Amino acid sequence: MLHSTKRTAALLGCVLIAVLVGCGIPAEKRKAEAGGTEAAAPRVVPDNPTPERVPPTGLAGMPPVLDPKDVYAADRAGMMSPVVKNFPARVYVPNTRSNTVSVIDPKTYKVIETIPVGHQPQHVVPSWDLKTLWVNNDLGDSLTAIDPATGKAGRTVAVSDPYNLYFTPNGKYAVVMASMDRQLVFRDAHTMKKARTVPVDCAGVNHADFSSDGRYFIVSCEFSGELLKVDTAGMKVIGRQKLPLKGAMPQDVKLSPDGGTFYIADMIANGIWVLDGQRFDRPKLLRTGKGAHGLYVSRDSKQMYVTNRGEGTISLFDFAKRKLTKKWHLPNGGSPDMGGVSADGKVLWLSGRYNAEVYAIDTATGRQLARIPVGSGPHGLAVYPQPGRYSLGHTGVFR
Repeated sequence: MLHSTKRTAALLGCVLIAVLVGCGIPAEKRKAEAGGTEAAAPRVVPDNPTPERVPPTGLAGMPPVLDPKDVYAADRAGMMSPVVKNFPARVYVPNTRSNTVSVIDPKTYKVIETIPVGHQPQHVVPSWDLKTLWVNNDLGDSLTAIDPATGKAGRTVAVSDPYNLYFTPNGKYAVVMASMDRQLVFRDAHTMKKARTVPVDCAGVNHADFSSDGRYFIVSCEFSGELLKVDTAGMKVIGRQKLPLKGAMPQDVKLSPDGGTFYIADMIANGIWVLDGQRFDRPKLLRTGKGAHGLYVSRDSKQMYVTNRGEGTISLFDFAKRKLTKKWHLPNGGSPDMGGVSADGKVLWLSGRYNAEVYAIDTATGRQLARIPVGSGPHGLAVYPQPGRYSLGHTGVFR
């Protein structure tokens, strides 16, 4: 709304160095795990052993990339899938302390419905096929389905510790970020039947993003200040490293449009880590603002919005220039957290985690358009529907 390592020599003299990055927002039940960690030297971990073994195409069954230079090419304004074209535009806000989802009409900036859900809803997640919104009831150990065509709640599915939820790029599996269970749980993307459980040693797995070819994804571990690299098809951890900062607390993860870089927000580092996902070497830190938390790409793929929850600001990062260009300040402060961009790209919607409100921000000027009261502890809100062919999960990562 918050190890043991091993060294291996890679063929052809290529050394893969694991770096730490992570993400997420601490829930009450996980606070005891949070804490400072000493800076550590990067650790070498095994990865794909030889270039010869890497197939020339992406993950089997994944829709082909529209533009190799822009993984978000399918997310332009107006490029709505036939699946979602008749869905009413809404903003779905999970309120962690109220155990509800507030539904906002973006045209009027008014809450039009409040839906009771399970205990401590953390994120509202669009399914891979775009047909369902899943409410992650973290402490309720369940997922509640919302029909985006009607805005009404449907079935509830028993799922242990669903802090966050992602989908493999081929639509085969849902991946549950089971933070307290210390697991990545692969489930059938439709039935949610468990397929494989992957235990992890790090604390606080919660956010992720996939490589452009879908063959691996980077996961942040909030409470131990680490990053994981996971083989998608193999469903196994192939890399791990600790961030080189005492007390690092990585949050949201986002891939650059050209697919070459992962960015990881860090609340304690007050900025974003810049990571080469393929090499998985030591990342560099770019300061943005206090409590850096959420990362959102603009509709034209030119910039990324970075929410600085601890100071009530949003930093703008230019992908082409690889640097910060602006900082927007919310009037009277606030706690901008998670959210998304409107379908037309004109409004950035963000939850106010500690202020029981939602912010609507003009993406052309940074001006606050509305400040909307909602339930207590608003967190991973979803703006829906949005352009894109399929969803990778979280609050709406579309490709």
